[in-house]
Amino acid sequence: MRIRNVLFSIGLLPLLCACGAKQQSYTLPAPEDVVMYQVNPRVFAPVASFDAVGNYLDSIRQLGVNVVWFMPINEVGKEKSVNSPYCVKDYKSVNPEFGTVEEFKRLVDRCHEKGLSVIIDWVANHTSWDNAWMEHKDWYTQDDNGNVVSPANTGWDDVADLNFDNQEMRLAMIDAMKFWVSNIGVDGFRCDAADFVPYDFWKQALDSLRAIPGHPLLMLAEGKRKDHFTAGFDMNYAWDFLEGTREVFRKDSCAFLLFDVDRMEYDSLSSGKVKLRFTTNHDEMVKMSPVREFGNERGAMAAFVLSTYLHGGALIYGSQEVGYQEPIDFFRYCPIDWHSNPALRAEFKMLMRLYNEYPAIRKGELKTYPDCNVLVF
Repeated sequence: MRIRNVLFSIGLLPLLCACGAKQQSYTLPAPEDVVMYQVNPRVFAPVASFDAVGNYLDSIRQLGVNVVWFMPINEVGKEKSVNSPYCVKDYKSVNPEFGTVEEFKRLVDRCHEKGLSVIIDWVANHTSWDNAWMEHKDWYTQDDNGNVVSPANTGWDDVADLNFDNQEMRLAMIDAMKFWVSNIGVDGFRCDAADFVPYDFWKQALDSLRAIPGHPLLMLAEGKRKDHFTAGFDMNYAWDFLEGTREVFRKDSCAFLLFDVDRMEYDSLSSGKVKLRFTTNHDEMVKMSPVREFGNERGAMAAFVLSTYLHGGALIYGSQEVGYQEPIDFFRYCPIDWHSNPALRAEFKMLMRLYNEYPAIRKGELKTYPDCNVLVF
């Protein structure tokens, strides 16, 4: 496999600025200014993960991050379980493996004190088989024999599919989401499997959430349906750009392919809406680390820079900043040495400092110089 050199020409910027990191006040960033860090609690500690994450917040902030996304923190179901955090037993409780609701609220407050907004994963499409909602069988999708079923054609046998034709279930779902905003203080949601959930539910839920006074929200959809944005989401996933990046790095396609993908993703978006760009996340890291996928550490960083600087929408998955090379199974504890690879951490800090200090890197009129071997813009 040959990894192409992908270079970046960023004109008229004092790239050697030695400015120190600025202290932030707690303000929800505009979607186009988001630098998101994904927290998988199961790489921080086998128990009391909230405390461990709290001790790492300064390191997260120093990466130039302004939004922290927590993977599902809810209690995990036991019936038919594979210990997936996306198998939610109770929408208003937390996994005791991580801590308590009160400890999570304190962690949210600590994030805010450090200028970090907080979004949490929301699993709307399905619940565990032992969720209390099972008392309402009509809240779930059923087969012709009246048996509750798993989401069709997914292989997710550990969860039961919710029925969005049921209005009572919808209202219970929205009430649970409001709990985390009003009682705990979270600043939005990353909505899991958003493409599987009907548009009209998302519109209903987001309209209701955004009506909460004095609490602006950031809403991220895991999916690429265009109607997510008309439903009220601020961001959704740039899956096509990730595939384009793989075409360039792994299949030796021309670098300018990425300009075409970028144009396709953004042409139909209204102002202020953003595609979340990434080279890995919890789903991708289960299969392969970016260091392996893009050839080596240099390949992984080249892929990260082009994904991040070309139109913005930045995501760092926890462990990426230390160049962790092995897959991470988020169904169980996987320890990370956060002190390893200080040079790579410093590189992330420098890249994201430039990203934050010089909006011209990622905003404004894009001028491209198509070349098969070099990405220049």
